[in-house]
Amino acid sequence: MSAVEAKLAELGLTLPEVVPPLAAYQPAVRSGVYVYTSGQLPMVDGKLPVTGKVGGEVTAEEAKKLAATCALNALAAVKSVAGDLDRIKRVVKVVGFVASAADFTGQPAVINGASELLGAVLGDKGVHARSAVGVAVLPLDAPVEVEVQVELVQD
Repeated sequence: MSAVEAKLAELGLTLPEVVPPLAAYQPAVRSGVYVYTSGQLPMVDGKLPVTGKVGGEVTAEEAKKLAATCALNALAAVKSVAGDLDRIKRVVKVVGFVASAADFTGQPAVINGASELLGAVLGDKGVHARSAVGVAVLPLDAPVEVEVQVELVQD
């Protein structure tokens, strides 16, 4: 077990299977020392645990937890092309999308769920640049979607 996966276990988390693509794309691709994930939905065992707009059918607190699930799914996608999560040199960028009710403005707090999970699991390597964007709708009516870019240690 890698040190990163041991840290996940210490936090009571298990790295899931890679979420299969919903369309014509790969969950993650590697280019040189960088891995770029596709947008990761908060899928758990092949299903969305909740759907709808944040600030409407979904609370900000629920959405924050879903963003953490997205980040966990992103780590699984990274591992699928990097081979080992201990190869992560640092998380470079996180982009989070929040399907928002018309008056909801708490997107940064929602995407903190992803950022905080990456920090808890990776420590200083998890510190990253970030965008948190409100959108009208996401695939499958998901409340949140997160994509991650990481730099790997040189081969």
